[in-house]
Amino acid sequence: MIPACFIRTIKYMKKSTKKSDKKIALVAGALDLPFFTRDALRRNGWDVYVVGLKPFYDPRLNPDIAVRPAGGWPAVRQFRKRGIKKLTFVGALGHPNLSDLRPDLWSIGLLFSILKHQRGYDSMAVALNKALEKRGFEIVAAQDVAPELTFQHAGVQTKTKPNARDARDIERAIDVSHTIGMADIGASVVVDKQVIAVEAAEGTAKMLERVVDMRRNHKRPSGVFAKMTKPGQDLRIDIPAIGVDTINAVAAAKLRGIIVNAETCFVVDKDAVIKRANELKIFIVAVK
Repeated sequence: MIPACFIRTIKYMKKSTKKSDKKIALVAGALDLPFFTRDALRRNGWDVYVVGLKPFYDPRLNPDIAVRPAGGWPAVRQFRKRGIKKLTFVGALGHPNLSDLRPDLWSIGLLFSILKHQRGYDSMAVALNKALEKRGFEIVAAQDVAPELTFQHAGVQTKTKPNARDARDIERAIDVSHTIGMADIGASVVVDKQVIAVEAAEGTAKMLERVVDMRRNHKRPSGVFAKMTKPGQDLRIDIPAIGVDTINAVAAAKLRGIIVNAETCFVVDKDAVIKRANELKIFIVAVK
């Protein structure tokens, strides 16, 4: 017969482990995605410790701690103190001012580890994940712990539906996105019968600005914008996302619709995105 004290100890250990499993650090960059991710995690029962990355995070986020990109030791010390092993990264990052970096010893060691892991076509994000995992942390894709921030089901998400011509553009855009993704060129493409823009180093917003300039005399909306996940893309740090600004940019470019991946592309303020798309008669199609 097992003594009652052992049973109580086992129950406590199970309860303690379960509680520890629901602790997560949210490492936040710029824009609104960190707000929606934080709130979704808390609704899903996570104990969220928010880390703001200077100078990118929005002060309204009111993080538990704020650190420089190369000064991570104070945050790591808090993770260990609080028993946090899971990390998730969300929000945009710009190029920090080199004079503001001032790396600490822990971050210097991490940087050398990243450079060691960054071989061949491994991205910086993949190398960072490997380096952090070697230090006892688990990098979690935000989509896995806050799936409601994506389109969870494939299909048309809006009142406006694609027509037969749109369907051909959609098929072409998906094919081209896959091809440029395999070459690690970018994740976004604009197609109107033919390819008229491909995302490069400038990012999605700048690419759409180019399309707006090209189509100033375009009279009727036509064509599609696709923001797809690249083959092999590490979604734990490199997160595709659209928001209301994306809808406005697509409308300004006189395009008919948007194609994204279901379950992997974050939709920042989903209700507002769908509402704005309906107002502007833009269709959104999620594909798997």
